[in-house]
Amino acid sequence: MKVKKIDYSMSFCNKSQKNFNYLLLIFFVLLINVDLTAQLAPFTDMNRFFKTFYKNNIRQLEFQAIKSFEASDNLIVYVDFRGDFKVYNGETVELITNQLVNYKLSDNQLAWNIGPVIYHYSPDYPKKNLLTMFGNQYWLSDSLLVFEDTRYNTVNVRSRNENMILYQLTGDLYGVEELGDNTIVFRENGDFLKFFWNNKIHDFAVYTRKIEFSCGVDVICFNDPINQTFAVFDKGTIVDVESLFVKKFKALRNFVAYEDNQNNLWIYKNGEKEMLSNFNVNFWNALDNLIVWEEGGLFYIYEKDKGKKQLLNYIPQDYQIKNNTLVFRNNMGGIQVYQNGVLKEITKQLEAKYKIYGNTVLVELFNQNYLIYHDGKIYNN
Repeated sequence: MKVKKIDYSMSFCNKSQKNFNYLLLIFFVLLINVDLTAQLAPFTDMNRFFKTFYKNNIRQLEFQAIKSFEASDNLIVYVDFRGDFKVYNGETVELITNQLVNYKLSDNQLAWNIGPVIYHYSPDYPKKNLLTMFGNQYWLSDSLLVFEDTRYNTVNVRSRNENMILYQLTGDLYGVEELGDNTIVFRENGDFLKFFWNNKIHDFAVYTRKIEFSCGVDVICFNDPINQTFAVFDKGTIVDVESLFVKKFKALRNFVAYEDNQNNLWIYKNGEKEMLSNFNVNFWNALDNLIVWEEGGLFYIYEKDKGKKQLLNYIPQDYQIKNNTLVFRNNMGGIQVYQNGVLKEITKQLEAKYKIYGNTVLVELFNQNYLIYHDGKIYNN
């Protein structure tokens, strides 16, 4: 079903520049969408050794007990027994600092501050990068870092290893409205709402009240109070998808999921909308490339570019979704995973804990042994 497009964009460039920017866009979208991740899965075993799964093997990162750790798809940060703050990117362990820091971690990058000094690290820019010595708040997504610089009273974005000014104010700074993987909604002077995408700023509208936005990869969706429609900012163009507001919406990787006023579940993708369910959906959840929902006591899943499928004839006790992976506790209490069209049991053990890193699933058993599911195979430590 085709939808109406409205071009609000005020960005201009010549043909050659457009082609160059388009190639850059393809490259960075591939980094976000394609499974080129390090596929880390860290854990501390029964001997308190700190280890991680990487490239189908278990690697030991530290030989003495660490104090704490946190991990994303491609990075592990931890504080070792000395109190040193370190990062592991799948190949090397790097010392960040031996001071106590506040930090934020996403799947592809790390930001931290020591007082007003803000730093940045990512695997594709493998060195500590000083952003500002006059920082305040900062926000992180998979490919964007937004930070305040109080010296010039600006809000800036780091994208593609470059820093850009989003806006400058004479009064107090107030960050951004919404931050996605490679999209931003922000409010400039005079309540001028603007979108950031593809390293360009696109004008939207002047509106004084709060608007709820959802930002994903290349898409931003929202109930548009100006036109009284449900709209999507899709690769530089604003599209009216529904003629009325909708109840719930979520921007994902190059597509949007939403529930209309009749409780029908839809997606908008590639300029068209498609109904997933008209069965009065009781709940639905969406992240990255997946949507799951309950329909008449049955559990369904939608995979981007693969379509929808009835997966279970019951609702799982609990579940997680991320990237292309669904992991859940089945009706017998065991842990199962659905990935690339294949449903597989990881363990029958009750009360096991699980977590997704990239498309790798880490399962902790009761005796602090671990199982790792990766690329259709199960590994243990």
